[in-house]
Amino acid sequence: MEKQNDNRDQIIRKDARNCFVEVKNDCFHLDKVHLQFVAYDKSRPAGQRYTSNIHIYIDVPQFLALAQEAANGSLHMRMQQYKNERKSDALYEHLGGTSAKRLAYYGKSRPDGKSLSRVVKLTTAEKSDYFLTADSGPGEENKTGLIVPRFGKSPEQHVSVVLTWRQLNELLFTTAAHYKAWLSARYMADWTAIHAPRFEEGGQRKGQKRQEAASEASPARQPGPPPAAPPPAPTAAPTQAPGFGSAFGSVYGSTGGSGQADDRRMF
Repeated sequence: MEKQNDNRDQIIRKDARNCFVEVKNDCFHLDKVHLQFVAYDKSRPAGQRYTSNIHIYIDVPQFLALAQEAANGSLHMRMQQYKNERKSDALYEHLGGTSAKRLAYYGKSRPDGKSLSRVVKLTTAEKSDYFLTADSGPGEENKTGLIVPRFGKSPEQHVSVVLTWRQLNELLFTTAAHYKAWLSARYMADWTAIHAPRFEEGGQRKGQKRQEAASEASPARQPGPPPAAPPPAPTAAPTQAPGFGSAFGSVYGSTGGSGQADDRRMF
C-alpha cells in the first residue's frame, strides 16, 4: 500500500526555532486560507513532539489584502514606523475560532463549556522584522458571531514564528499565486460543467437550422464536369511554409529594404 503524503496540501512552510508555520490549500473551496502553527520538542518521543498545534483560517479577501500591502511596501513601512516609535500594536490581527454549539455538534466540547478562540497576529520583532503569532484558548461568542478571546495573556497554546520581511513576502506571495491558480481552474471547471454544454447545444441547433434552410432554398444540383486542375505555381517565387512567418508577415521585418504593415501585428 502506498504511503500517504502528509504534505500533499502544503503550499509553503517557514521554520523558526522549534516551531514552524505552513500554509495549506485544503480550504480554498471554503474561501479560506488555512495556516497551521506548530511548536515542537525534539526531546520527546517520536509522534509526541508537538507541544502546540493551532489551525488558523483567514478569509481569502483579507489574506489577499495583506499580501497586497506587502507588495506595495506599505506593510513594511508601517513595520519600520512601529519599530521607531516602539509601538507594540499588531500590524495585522485576525480573530477566529469555533463556537461552543459547533464544538458540541462535533462532539468536541470544552470542559469549561466555552467556545474555542483562535487568534493570529503580525507584530514587530526586535531582533528581526516580524513575529507571526498564533494563540488559542477559551473564548465567548458575541452577538455578531465573533469568537472573543477570554484567555488574557495566558493562552492554552502559543506559537510565534520569527520572519524577515523577505520570508513574509515569500509566504504571502506564494500563497496568493496558488490561490489564483486554483481560482482559474475552478472557473474553467465551472464553465465546462455548466456553460459549455448550453452553448454547444445552442450552436448545434443553429447549425442544424441553417442546413435545413439551405437545403430547402437551393435546387438540386446537376452533376457537371470535374473541376480543372489548378495552374502550377511560378518557379521564380518560393512558397512560404506555414507557421510564424506566414501568420505575421515577414519574420525579418522588411522586403526589399522597406518595412511592411504586417510587422505591426506582432506588437
